[in-house]
Amino acid sequence: MIKKILGLLVIIFLIMIFMYKDLYTRVSTISTLFTGVEQYENFNRFYKFIDSSTLPSSPNPIKLNSGTAISLPISFNYNNVKIDTQGFIERTDTSALLILKDGKIQFEEYWLTGGKTVQWISMSMAKSFISTLIGIAIEQGHINNIDEPISDYVPELQNSAYNNVRIKDVLQMSSGASWNEDYSDPNSDINRWSKIFALGGSFDEFITTLTNDFKPGSLNHYNSMDTQALGMLLTRATEKSITNYMTEMLWHPMGAENESYWLLDSEGMEMAFAGLNATARDYAKLGELYRLGGKLKGQQIVPELWVQRSITPDAPHLMPGDNPLSDYPMGYGFQWWIPEGNNNEFCAIGVYNQFIYVAPNSDMVIVKLSANSAYGTSPEESMSSELETLEFLRAVANKDS
Repeated sequence: MIKKILGLLVIIFLIMIFMYKDLYTRVSTISTLFTGVEQYENFNRFYKFIDSSTLPSSPNPIKLNSGTAISLPISFNYNNVKIDTQGFIERTDTSALLILKDGKIQFEEYWLTGGKTVQWISMSMAKSFISTLIGIAIEQGHINNIDEPISDYVPELQNSAYNNVRIKDVLQMSSGASWNEDYSDPNSDINRWSKIFALGGSFDEFITTLTNDFKPGSLNHYNSMDTQALGMLLTRATEKSITNYMTEMLWHPMGAENESYWLLDSEGMEMAFAGLNATARDYAKLGELYRLGGKLKGQQIVPELWVQRSITPDAPHLMPGDNPLSDYPMGYGFQWWIPEGNNNEFCAIGVYNQFIYVAPNSDMVIVKLSANSAYGTSPEESMSSELETLEFLRAVANKDS
């Protein structure tokens, strides 16, 4: 009898492990983010232990051909200090580095858990994809114009900080909604949100808890929930999920070679601001699409005017440099970063040093996927790693120019 009871308990224990192993992995992984713990064994598999939707690869994939091979610069300068390139790649846990010139591969290397067919989490590079979809939705007539209030399309936002806020101000991270994205502060909004990410809940409901902090359109204050609100706008305006709309209007038209995944909340809503999981080559296609004014292989996928407006700061609080109206030294467009200078360059950037860097003057697109374990352990380190990465990418783009 005792043996039968013990056997039954063992079976129950094994069933419990099977049922809750993904939840355990999810909670244990998310709880270690921004603590200095190595993450390269997680960033390649987030969609495997968190609910996700699938964007199938394109039926007509665009293959990236090889061009003239190049070597990386041995070193580059950052803050008047000479940085060893190999040491930088290792220190920032670089898992993928892909360099295109004129749409052809000049350099492609993978380290750690990266690989040609590895779907790496985008982090905030996803924001630039959402902006792209907004532009397409406007072209299709689902959204009239970006001067309309976002709450006109999303009734749930009428009793929130986003009520009567222009879509344009949300696109430009100037919504006025309160937000603290200090990863080192356990009580910050981003870490408060992370509890929902880890344990379950609704991203849409979380947005309604934010309060108004400043006049919309007056300050550039980075707020990931602005992009989540844009995701809500997309789903209400198009009457399709982000996954389905993106598959039809962007992922397939731009010739994605591999399937990708959007992380979902408990109610099936995509984590619009950070939850895309795709390969380096397919991330590069978005950069190439914008480098070419929204057109690939003769097909205008994104309106050219939208591309130009997306990468052009158009108000004082959006300008790059030492700007008292902005909380970051890069300028901002429609969910794209614009570095200081006259090089026409722009970037999609995600935490832990994810980059889609576009340098039109050099005809180059560079993707760097990383798991920099130092990221977010203090505000200073997170900023220096991003600006240091920018200088590395600039050195690559200017090496042979």
